[in-house]
Amino acid sequence: MNSIFFFLSKLVWMVTAPDSLLLILLLIAWTLLWRGKNRPAKRILGFVVGILLIVALFPVGEWVLYPLEIRFPKNPVLPQKIDGIIVLSGTENANLSTKWNQVELGDASERLLAFQTLARRYPEAKLVFTGGSGSMVYQGYKGADVAKMVFEQLGMNISHVTFERESRNTYENAVFSKVPANPVSGENWILITSAFHMPRSVGVFCRAGWPMIPYPVDHYTWPGNLFRVDLDLAGHLRILAMGIKEWLGLVVYYVTGKIATLFPLTCR
Repeated sequence: MNSIFFFLSKLVWMVTAPDSLLLILLLIAWTLLWRGKNRPAKRILGFVVGILLIVALFPVGEWVLYPLEIRFPKNPVLPQKIDGIIVLSGTENANLSTKWNQVELGDASERLLAFQTLARRYPEAKLVFTGGSGSMVYQGYKGADVAKMVFEQLGMNISHVTFERESRNTYENAVFSKVPANPVSGENWILITSAFHMPRSVGVFCRAGWPMIPYPVDHYTWPGNLFRVDLDLAGHLRILAMGIKEWLGLVVYYVTGKIATLFPLTCR
């Protein structure tokens, strides 16, 4: 059942992503023009051009991401005793790392940096990295393997880290890592992931009966300057896609019972 959910979510997003929708509209307009239906084709082209202008000029993606990023406080006050720290994968490019035989990272590298920082601060805490591959095709290359390379190169003792390498999405992150982590009721666990992804992540871990202290990192919005003119079509479209995907993820996870509330905040 988890595999069906995984593949369906990937296929649906391939069609509903903003760039995919714009491409589909352009193909429809081209088909209409080819068939001599100029008026509807011009309307569709006008709509696409208008959307592209708005996205190019204004940080609309940040407007979508901002409510997610401020859901939990940055740099939270942490208790003296921390029993465990878990970090979600997301920055590791397992395919390129394998092909080039060196560490290849993308966005969200802050997750790994925060994990190392907190691991040094709480040397007695259990340490867990969770993340396999989110690809429908390349399941042989795992994010956990890249993270292991990163930590080794930075001088971290990886014998103290549990690497969960089979999960393919946030739901499986929580379910698959809970068994080796073996959390006990009343323990203090820190969850590290990107700020925009934290609400869904907290909701999933709460649903799994594993309360977390959120430690959000990797922010994309500019507080106090969200309403500005900033010509950057590619950058704005990318962040808009991230925001729409995350909000859709919250809705789907709520409808399928993977989180208890639509916009999670705490486990209570």
